[in-house]
Amino acid sequence: MFQFPISYLNSNNGSGLLAFGEGKMIQYKFGQAIKGLESFIQENPNEYIFGWLGYDLKNEIENLRSDNTDSIGFPDLCFWIPKYVVELKNENFTFLKGEKCSESLDFISFFLEEETDQNFHSYNFDFKPSISKETYIEQVEKLKNHIQLGNIYEINFCQEYIAENVEIDYPLDVYFKLNSLTKAPFSSFFQMGDFSVFGGSPERFLKKTGDKLLSEPIKGTAKRGKTDEEDEQLKNNLINDPKERAENVMIVDLVRNDLSKIATKNSVQVNELCKIYSFETVHQMISSISCTVEKSTSFTDILKATFPMGSMTGVPKIRAMELIEDHESFKRGLYSGSIGYIHPNGDFDFNVVIRSLLYNKTKKQLSCSVGGAITDLSSPEKEYEECLTKVQRILVGMNE
Repeated sequence: MFQFPISYLNSNNGSGLLAFGEGKMIQYKFGQAIKGLESFIQENPNEYIFGWLGYDLKNEIENLRSDNTDSIGFPDLCFWIPKYVVELKNENFTFLKGEKCSESLDFISFFLEEETDQNFHSYNFDFKPSISKETYIEQVEKLKNHIQLGNIYEINFCQEYIAENVEIDYPLDVYFKLNSLTKAPFSSFFQMGDFSVFGGSPERFLKKTGDKLLSEPIKGTAKRGKTDEEDEQLKNNLINDPKERAENVMIVDLVRNDLSKIATKNSVQVNELCKIYSFETVHQMISSISCTVEKSTSFTDILKATFPMGSMTGVPKIRAMELIEDHESFKRGLYSGSIGYIHPNGDFDFNVVIRSLLYNKTKKQLSCSVGGAITDLSSPEKEYEECLTKVQRILVGMNE
């Protein structure tokens, strides 16, 4: 078994980036993590840098705290410079960094074999919710009270499912099985020592191309239908649902405000508003917001203006994050954080860590978290059902 770090960013359209091999690395708990990342980027110019950003980095950006139980124990920030970076297109590959040698070709051969082999291992992950349905509904009612008092307008409330005593001997098999269930455009696999991420995210946090930034928040979810007719009806219901559209528009305004902190004058624009995209297990309402930034704007400048992402926090953002901490039962950690990479030219692309499994090999803990937006129009019972819609295919499907 290969022991070096591995990252795979998979678009599920036949292309992806595979990074692997020992290289310089940083890991931090929140405190001085963002400052450490900025130094790491400056000290290693013109490199491919892959990594993750945990949600609790919010405490370095704003005067916030994280006191809830940390079941999974991931570092809040981890970035590394891989020895090899390979672009995959269908079954062809091109080296972007590193050389063809026995080490690199052996791993690529193993990886491609794992990717094409659909004879997955069977698992028995016994996931337990961190809170009961009754507690979930009680907390949503309390958050709705905050909304009615005018403290917030929208908030993302989440819960965690934990499987204990989990031993994963074939992590790539777990990832590719999950990917067969989700087929998401911002799917990811990340293995760093005892920490593994099996990601099925449909959502982009932020992409930079030249001087352009692009954010694509998701707000609004509907299950897929069993027939074409039912599927189309569910899709139309989502398009015309005033609650779902209101959720999405509020987050669009939040993202516009975040981007305006670093954007050049009058460059923030909404490219798409409340467009429906269909994925393997759900329909999603997605908007697209972009802006232009000065070339001197650093990665961490952008991070401090926009992280954590609006779709996983609420409006107004800081008060929503305070109430998230007060009402949720777990430390989010990497969940609702971000995974991605920085290109040698400074461009980058990062997802939102949702619809994902997080594994700590030492603790033998496997975590899967899920949440949704709460507004004044929310029905606590329906919000709970929406969480199940989002997560059920993963929790059940991994054991089939």
